[in-house]
Amino acid sequence: MTDELATIIDLIRYGASRFNASGLTFGHSYDNALDEATQLTLHALHLPHDLSPVYGNARVTEAEKEEVLGLFLRRIEERMPAAYLTGEAWFAGLSFKTDRRALVPRSPIAEMIENGFQPWLGDREVMRALDLCTGSGCIAIAMGHYHPDWHVDGVDISDDALALANENKARLHADNVRLLKSDLFSGLQGEHYDLIVTNPPYVTNAETDALPKEYAYEPDLGLRAGDDGLDLALQILRDAPLHLDREGLLICEVGESEKALTQLLPELPLAWVEFKVGQMGIFVAECTDLVQHNARIRELADARRPSR
Repeated sequence: MTDELATIIDLIRYGASRFNASGLTFGHSYDNALDEATQLTLHALHLPHDLSPVYGNARVTEAEKEEVLGLFLRRIEERMPAAYLTGEAWFAGLSFKTDRRALVPRSPIAEMIENGFQPWLGDREVMRALDLCTGSGCIAIAMGHYHPDWHVDGVDISDDALALANENKARLHADNVRLLKSDLFSGLQGEHYDLIVTNPPYVTNAETDALPKEYAYEPDLGLRAGDDGLDLALQILRDAPLHLDREGLLICEVGESEKALTQLLPELPLAWVEFKVGQMGIFVAECTDLVQHNARIRELADARRPSR
């Protein structure tokens, strides 16, 4: 049946059809079968990820077809995310090495980075920025790339994640990025920042246990965050003022746990960011507001057992 597949576009269409028929789950960099089939096809053919559609009718050799179909088969049988099969993920317009040591880069914070965090930063001057729970280093390195005058720290508790982040730092020549091991803020005594950006674990225990197989390839440490997904976010809200300048900002992703957070802290003024595709569970908080409501935040955070 595959003898009739002769061109790049034939392979992409075939792969997308097979993926949909197999009931795969998407969401690791790409959210649909067609984009994943395109990614895998171009990777196997050693072609750029943004190849012009004009090449869609280019014919492939039998050896090339075998390479592409082999990747398709692995994606279907192993349910491994496409980004782990290719070893590459694009984030904020940059190519990152990705593997099972950290989550696949996919946060909508990329859009904020490319927009210079406007209008949220306004005319604030940023000299030092922090990416808390840096994982692969994608947020820290992208911030450093788009703002070469910033000094950016990327922090994670995982040695494996930090090793991958260091590889990405070298890959993208991110000389203004420093990578540190720390359990949230515990290893950052005396460090202060104008901007803290964080995409911490925020998936509830029940949701983590029920995730499709694709997510089982990612480290559980990067996903699970208690019964309501807020175990780490509350610690971050509690401790961020100790590391923010008075006019500083905290930007934090909590995903589907947004509703639980607003119910717990209805009095805390949080600005929820609207993206091109709508609201995505990311808020912006002023340091002054975090200080004002610290007593209540501390009460909630201290009542929880550490999730890691």
